[in-house]
Amino acid sequence: MLEKMAAAGMDIVRLNMSHGDHESAAQVIKSIKTLNRKIDFPIAILMDTQGPEIRTGDLVKELELKNGAVISITIRDSVNVEETSFHIHYDDLIETVKVGDRITVDNGIINLEVLEKHSDGLMSCRVIDGGILKSKRHVNLPGIRVNLPAITKKDRADILFAIEHELDFIALSFVREAADVRELRALMGDKAGKMKIIAKIEDQSGVNNLEEIIAEADGIMVARGDLGVEINVAELPNVQRRIARLCAEQGKRVIVATHLLESMIENPIPTRAEVTDVANAIYEEVDAVMLSGETTVGKYPVRCVEQLVAIASATEKTQGLEFTRNLICRDDKQHLALTAVNLAESLGAMGIIVITRRGYMADYITNCHPQNTRIYAFTNDSQTRRRLMLNRNLSPFRTAFSSDPEKTLQTTFNVLKKRAGLTAGDKVVVISDVLAGSGIDAIQIRTLP
Repeated sequence: MLEKMAAAGMDIVRLNMSHGDHESAAQVIKSIKTLNRKIDFPIAILMDTQGPEIRTGDLVKELELKNGAVISITIRDSVNVEETSFHIHYDDLIETVKVGDRITVDNGIINLEVLEKHSDGLMSCRVIDGGILKSKRHVNLPGIRVNLPAITKKDRADILFAIEHELDFIALSFVREAADVRELRALMGDKAGKMKIIAKIEDQSGVNNLEEIIAEADGIMVARGDLGVEINVAELPNVQRRIARLCAEQGKRVIVATHLLESMIENPIPTRAEVTDVANAIYEEVDAVMLSGETTVGKYPVRCVEQLVAIASATEKTQGLEFTRNLICRDDKQHLALTAVNLAESLGAMGIIVITRRGYMADYITNCHPQNTRIYAFTNDSQTRRRLMLNRNLSPFRTAFSSDPEKTLQTTFNVLKKRAGLTAGDKVVVISDVLAGSGIDAIQIRTLP
């Protein structure tokens, strides 16, 4: 199935550490590494931490919560309460919430209002929106800062597992401030440069601190599941667009996730609204759109990937609604990249060739959002190549570098003619953060031989 999804257009696999364990994750990692030896472009791996989640307890049987009913909630498993009650595993719950606050369960499906708090670890709630409650459902406390660490004990173990297996991205859940990202970077040590950090924005605190979080992280995930519960859902499109624009300005990668093709969990085609939603994310020029339940428990995983690719291909024919080159050029290399992109587009070049070891110059070119010119990145490092799979409008290749700059370029030209459909006579712009100063200018206009 992984091979079929890769053939359909999947670029990155996400390991959701809220489900499964290290043994099952290691199986997927092994399968991807085996698959990568057989396919043209590698599949990168992103580990998504569970984060400081709050969940309901285990239930002997599913619980039906009816609108208007008054129920009890306890934070202690040892407390015996009536059949219409359940546990929430968060020690500070009683102290954190106030009478009148809302508790949301199972991604907004079930909503409760706090009526009364008791001294014995119990509180009474009225069911505002009822439903069937199952074990270990996710709990949100909208507008309330949760008193939990940014990186839990489980997260720490999972992150060390990711480092051991040399994964490509770590998505840190419920990032509330830039210090959360710095804590992860310190834990990663010398691996922080190669494994990229994606900060997940999932609550109001994260929204409030967007600029500082984006500045600290390598990329952002608009995690619309929890975010749409934690903030006013009517504001969600505005927040998504703001994140996309801020990431474009700061030159950071951005992923839009959750509910893109939700109906395809059960149905073979998406709704028209879902098609438009995916297209709007692409108009906003995000780097990636991410599937969740559609490719884990859904009936049509391959068809979902094919549908995303079809929507993206059709949408990319038009200029993005949010297109901007108003990015913040913090150094000379970003100015150089912008010059190369402007040159390529003014010439009608068939591609921008980037020669790079660690991928930084490829990032600079991506930051410029070239509209009509494909980016072809060449690196001699496998992990750099994999993590460049996240960059919008970029095809990464791995090749050996020669001490002779011209020989390296001829190798790249041969690869492009063989694997990217370019032909002799095609004009390209070459930019390098490897070969400059070694007999080749930083930017060159070349014609394929």
